[in-house]
Amino acid sequence: MARPDTSRYQTFGDITGRLDDIVAQVRDKDVSLERSLDLFDEAIALGSKAVDLVDATDFSPEEEAKLDEAQAKDAGVAESPEADESQAGGKTGGAE
Repeated sequence: MARPDTSRYQTFGDITGRLDDIVAQVRDKDVSLERSLDLFDEAIALGSKAVDLVDATDFSPEEEAKLDEAQAKDAGVAESPEADESQAGGKTGGAE
């Protein structure tokens, strides 16, 4: 099967917008299985393109720090509130 054409989606926002559209279409009970599978293939191709965009992005040190903080916070929320507080304490660079 040919890979879906994702060339018109050039930004991360374009990709996530299209992925949101795909999710809405797949949730529609009137969409055939064949169409759902085609949409799934397109979503996989878009996901790969998004990963490539992120990998190719050069972040400033400030942006990288914000991303690290957000990832630590997300990981802490997934584990427990106590883990979030301990991670936040570790990020402040307190005396050791």
